[in-house]
Amino acid sequence: MTVLTPAFRRLVLARSLSWFGNSMAPVVLAFAVLDAGGSAVEVGLVVGVRSVCNVVLLLFGGVLADRLPRALVLQGAALLAALVQGTVGAAVLAGRSPLGVLMLLGAVQGAASAVSVPASSALIPLTVSAGALRRANALSRMGMNTGMIAGTSLGGLLAAVVGPGWGMVLDAVAFLAAAVGYRLAGRALRSGRGGVPGRGAASSGAVPVPVGPARPWHELREGWREFASRTWVWVVVAQFFVVNAVAAGGVQVLGPTVADATFGRTAWGLVLAAQMAGALAGGLLVARSRARHALRIGVAVVALDALPLLALAQPAEVWLLSAAMFINGIAIEQFGVAWDVSLQENVPPARLARVYSYDALGSTLALPVGEMAAGPLAERFGTRAALLGGVLLVVVATAAALSSREVRGLTTGTGSTGSGAAPGAKGVPDPGAGREPPDAAGTEGGPGGGAVLPGG
Repeated sequence: MTVLTPAFRRLVLARSLSWFGNSMAPVVLAFAVLDAGGSAVEVGLVVGVRSVCNVVLLLFGGVLADRLPRALVLQGAALLAALVQGTVGAAVLAGRSPLGVLMLLGAVQGAASAVSVPASSALIPLTVSAGALRRANALSRMGMNTGMIAGTSLGGLLAAVVGPGWGMVLDAVAFLAAAVGYRLAGRALRSGRGGVPGRGAASSGAVPVPVGPARPWHELREGWREFASRTWVWVVVAQFFVVNAVAAGGVQVLGPTVADATFGRTAWGLVLAAQMAGALAGGLLVARSRARHALRIGVAVVALDALPLLALAQPAEVWLLSAAMFINGIAIEQFGVAWDVSLQENVPPARLARVYSYDALGSTLALPVGEMAAGPLAERFGTRAALLGGVLLVVVATAAALSSREVRGLTTGTGSTGSGAAPGAKGVPDPGAGREPPDAAGTEGGPGGGAVLPGG
């Protein structure tokens, strides 16, 4: 079966548009704070509020995505993002954008993203055959990275030429188009045109979920057992607890500050685009990869996250910083595809969104700390010392993850999805068996007609 089913094509298009908006958002938001006279500390505060709201609601986002049609969740998310971005963009253009308004934008985006991240990540296996997962994830991420290249480039350029307000308006248009794409993907799933032969309920684009009244705490505990029973999952999540905090503080907070003081905003937009271009190139490489120990390779190359921090810490030329970001982008993609395929091949579909939500929670829990601490640390010890400290943390966290035998030994490319129990627990029955498929059921638009934002 070909990878490019109608549901898959529409999902990739919608995710690409969402990432166009999401990648531009932090760039224009940071420069909107700086234009209003804010400091690096206030930039960190604004972007940190988004992460706090995201962390608080992530787990319940996973529960929701395992109970409702995932395409519907994403559609509602994109519509909410369009409304918020358009409103705040208009306020920025009108000169009515105090710090509180920008913090509100970040808060709403974070809350909405918490619901959409698990739904987005867990939807791909429903649109392709098990044997095509690696290629499908690579193609999907290439589409996302294409959107991110355009978003980051335009974010810096618009902030420099016409101001960050217009970037927010363009965000709103992109999210509105993404909502249309998610709606079309949901239609294809319900009609069976995105179905996968031989996948049971998933053949019509569905995932088994509990019937009857929702029991969020019980379902959260069920997801936690699935997450904690696999050592390789929580070890890698712990690694990214550190890596993501460092990257958020170093690149998202200190990066714009360094750029404003040295090579300028336009060059910073191009530097960020170089990272996305590297990720696009990495997608081409990983789509052709047949490595069985993909997770081991992906975890190891995460150490290259240190390169951009090293370049920012030195009085480096823009081309050198761009080269570091390009290499880092390639490394990010090797890990990203390996991680998605590892989860999709080893976690039962009925609980996949909840496992993704615990993954996202662990990986993003330190983001508010990293974002809010970067400014004060740079003021206390100097920007260079703060960035070099981040380099050390990335290297140590990666070495610790690679010390796990389960991380080094996990293999991918089995040709199956969500095949079963945790290691050492063979024969455990699947609690999701025999339940109704929400992605194929119900009227168009689903119960309540609502959902929330595109984070993935």
